Amino acid sequence: MTMDQSSQPEFDYLFKLLMIGDSGVGKSSLLLSFTSNTFEELSPTIGVDFKVKHVTLGGKKLKLAIWDTAGQERFRTLTSSYYRGAQGVVMVYDVTRRDTFTNLSDIWSKEIDLYSTNQDCIKLLVGNKVDKESERVVTKKEGIDFAREYGCLFIECSAKTRVNVEQCFEELVLKILETPSLLADGSTAGKRNIFKQAPAQDAAASGCC
Repeated sequence: MTMDQSSQPEFDYLFKLLMIGDSGVGKSSLLLSFTSNTFEELSPTIGVDFKVKHVTLGGKKLKLAIWDTAGQERFRTLTSSYYRGAQGVVMVYDVTRRDTFTNLSDIWSKEIDLYSTNQDCIKLLVGNKVDKESERVVTKKEGIDFAREYGCLFIECSAKTRVNVEQCFEELVLKILETPSLLADGSTAGKRNIFKQAPAQDAAASGCC
């Protein structure tokens, strides 16, 4: 896809964001809440889905391509190539299900290390479903400690009540805007193939950026 001059002013940067985490933690609901301001109980994602959202942040016009991956084990092999070129990764867990939190360190953070092609990629830890406070089993402090250990941003939110939904994506994007290598990626090279799935062997072969 070539960028002609007429389409240039549409946006300053195109960022690819990836959402990962166990099935049922609310990744698709969070994405829907952010992109269309509605909440739905959604069935599990098969493979991958993505939505585009235009926002203006930090004085820049941004086009966000947000990829929503399947959390179910049987689809996980499909996801490795989706990490290619992502400037931000949103790691989601459910504050009422401890296994979804422990799996972030046991499974998902290892995937990021293995497949991410941007070593400066910004990670955001999201504790979802805070509307179910009475059922909470993962404390906010545990989330903060995890984020500190893994060097990621942290926020708790509710896709259902929309508490902190916009803030979580805004925080991630503002951090990307502060990272020169990711900006360079989002301005030129990233635009060419952001919507294309890279061949799986490429993703495995590229050791680094």
